[in-house]
Amino acid sequence: QVQLVESGGGLVQAGDSLTLSCAASGRTFIMMSLAWFRQAPGKEREFVATIRWSGGGISIADSVKGRFTISRDIAKNTVVLQMNNLRAEDTAVYYCAAGYPGGTYYSSGSWAYWGQGTQVTVSS
Repeated sequence: QVQLVESGGGLVQAGDSLTLSCAASGRTFIMMSLAWFRQAPGKEREFVATIRWSGGGISIADSVKGRFTISRDIAKNTVVLQMNNLRAEDTAVYYCAAGYPGGTYYSSGSWAYWGQGTQVTVSS
């Protein structure tokens, strides 16, 4: 019903910036909320940021607040995660999600659709 494809990951140095994109398609994604999660090796999947397709309902995790922003590009049907001042601890696979999470948007189990993930590696 909804397809999500992440892109933009790569290897960067600490302090650098990187932009991730999530291309969304399907009949109903415009009605949904979208989010970014990340998962480092041996760690649980962690909430990063969320946004409604309308542009409202923005929430950003404390661990990245002030460095990361989330937005959507209506013309391209994409959700964008702009990551600035990257740190080694930001290294993870970053996943795009979509659904109707309600009040538990910070929990990975609340999201119905997932992309394949894109690797972000920050060296220092």
